[in-house]
Amino acid sequence: MSWPIVAAAFTDHATAVLPEQPDPVTVLGIDEIRRGRPHWVLDKEGQWQTTIDRWHVGFCDLSAGQGLLGQVEGRNAQVVIDWLHARPATWRAQVRYVAIDMCTIFKSAIRTALPDAQLVVDHFHLVQLANQTLTEIRRRVTVQIRGRRGRKGNREWELRNRLTRSAARMRAEHVDELVDDLSALPATIAVPILAAWNAKEDLLDLLATARTHPNREHVAALLHQFYSRCANADLPELERLAGTVETWWPEILTFLHTGITNAGSEGTNRVIKTVARDAYGFRNPINQRLRTRCATTRRARGHLNPT
Repeated sequence: MSWPIVAAAFTDHATAVLPEQPDPVTVLGIDEIRRGRPHWVLDKEGQWQTTIDRWHVGFCDLSAGQGLLGQVEGRNAQVVIDWLHARPATWRAQVRYVAIDMCTIFKSAIRTALPDAQLVVDHFHLVQLANQTLTEIRRRVTVQIRGRRGRKGNREWELRNRLTRSAARMRAEHVDELVDDLSALPATIAVPILAAWNAKEDLLDLLATARTHPNREHVAALLHQFYSRCANADLPELERLAGTVETWWPEILTFLHTGITNAGSEGTNRVIKTVARDAYGFRNPINQRLRTRCATTRRARGHLNPT
């Protein structure tokens, strides 16, 4: 059969099995995913400019297991607001929490469309940001002191992967070995890297209190320790990290109290990428959204029962 006939049959089937409106949710997850690859052109000044950069914003149910509720094309606050306003007022009123990454676009959209919902920052992106800050400091001091990038034979470069691991998941002797190896380096290299590593571990200790019902004094003590470490280090990268934590602290505190993460949205994005890879890309964004929603809601529709 020809492709148009198959595509039309699939569209009819998807229209029949997918509900027009999702059921109410308590915890909503919002995340973006790039559709295809960006296109670049070289302008007259010799600078590369982005001409095409397509994105999809997905809405996932993180509480009742409905999977992907819908997608919209674009990556701005208005498309998020329009999708939420297309839901009934009673549906929007039942959303209590919205999990996002540290994206100001989603933050402003939720404040407009769901003013009564509480925002939750996904802790994975905080850990990723802390590791990126540590890596940035390590690379900068290596270039400043050695006059080149790190390479084999430079102990701080050889420890780059161990530095980004959580000390709580390492054996005590490995942590001691890491600190001893860094302390043996020149002070101009060892001091900034150790300060960044300690600040990263302080932030991880703070995030580890999630789902443990921490009291206010314990959280305040850990937060003060992290801020003090960043301030005393006198490193611009750590000051930027501390500023980001301060800006998003209400949303981080909500995560500590609820333990809600955006892992469901991240897993859905992985399925979306797999579907696009199997199809060797999509030209029609409407067709892509229809196929990805069918693929990501199979478990909710009873087509992925492990038993």
